[in-house]
Amino acid sequence: MTNNVQKKNKSEHTFRAFRNRNYSLFFTGQSISQIGTWMQRTAVIWVIYSLTHSASMIGFAVFAQQFPAFLFSLFGGVIADRYPRYKILLVTQTASMIQAILLAVLILTNHYVIWEMLTLSAILGTINAFDVPARQPMVHEMVDDKADLANAISLNSAMVNLARLIGPALSGMVLQKFGAGVCFVVNAVSFIAVIISLLLMKFPEFKLPAVKKKVTSELAEGLKYLKQTPAISILILLMLCLSLLILPYDTMEPVFAKVIFKGNAATYGYISGCIGLGALIGSFLLASAKKGINLKMVLILSIATLGMGLILFSRTSYFALALPCAVILGLGSITPMSTSITIIQMEAAVHMRGRVMSFVAMAYFGMIPLGSLLIGTISQKLGAPLTMLCQGIAALIIAVCFSVFLRSDRQELKEKNHSII
Repeated sequence: MTNNVQKKNKSEHTFRAFRNRNYSLFFTGQSISQIGTWMQRTAVIWVIYSLTHSASMIGFAVFAQQFPAFLFSLFGGVIADRYPRYKILLVTQTASMIQAILLAVLILTNHYVIWEMLTLSAILGTINAFDVPARQPMVHEMVDDKADLANAISLNSAMVNLARLIGPALSGMVLQKFGAGVCFVVNAVSFIAVIISLLLMKFPEFKLPAVKKKVTSELAEGLKYLKQTPAISILILLMLCLSLLILPYDTMEPVFAKVIFKGNAATYGYISGCIGLGALIGSFLLASAKKGINLKMVLILSIATLGMGLILFSRTSYFALALPCAVILGLGSITPMSTSITIIQMEAAVHMRGRVMSFVAMAYFGMIPLGSLLIGTISQKLGAPLTMLCQGIAALIIAVCFSVFLRSDRQELKEKNHSII
């Protein structure tokens, strides 16, 4: 009896954010949409690699999709602070659905070339520049009890990682049996769920800013705020380093699937799915964490786990052994980003959240494409296993460097508290 009560309490603790109606609707719609998104992402990378047999071209494809988000995300942040965020999401999600439909038409009619796929990827990147700065801070508006905020953000990560588990594995099977076009059709249809969920949500009436400033003035305010808030700016710098040097490891997944393990699209799907499984486990562990947990320590440990996962996976040439290594890799792959975003959203001032998240998006979307080009080019020269080994070592170095900062940050906090006393 006692064990059942404990299990029930733990379950309620892990999923407590679902007590909020708007968040439950959002989570349901996004869960379906994210599976379609991961199916499309997997299919795009596989099609490009199958056409070119070039790891550097995969890097270029990621660059084409995410660099426009880097260019426009700051403007997206200003818009997210000026207008109702759920209306912005209705526009961006509808635009993303149209992009998926165009991609499906190209593939199904067999009239596609590389430049057309890269152009549509760039269009999606531009849409994301306005989607991410609105979507991330909107979690605050969906959660009535702010004590549930960290749990809601962690469940968001779990949702993305569940999709990362299901999407690539499903995409691998669909690619083998039906082709990439069907993956894009599924993604287009999946956007209907998130659009319906947004229409069913109820928000208080949005109050326009009393004084509308120039976009450049608001951007300058955002930069000034970051300079005055090192607790946030250092985390954005950390995310920038991870996005440039470590996270683009996924550009090499098709190379491992096809060249190292002598497999096919299904092999690629299994690798991506196992990485998603590890990331899902990490997200649920974070969501189940007790209130007051040291998130910065979680951040360091997850980066170290990511580094070890990269090293183990890079040294494995036997496919069956590579899958558990992929789970370890996934365990540390998304937690650093979700933990950083949790800390940033809890630290950021209400009127600055949109702009702060635009800087986060800029760091991620700006460095991931550059990192993908860098990693793709290096792996073309050194080979995927050696390149991934170097990434693992770099992740461990980053973890050590940030732990040094954490100790100094703690010391400054102790001294500040001591002076107050």
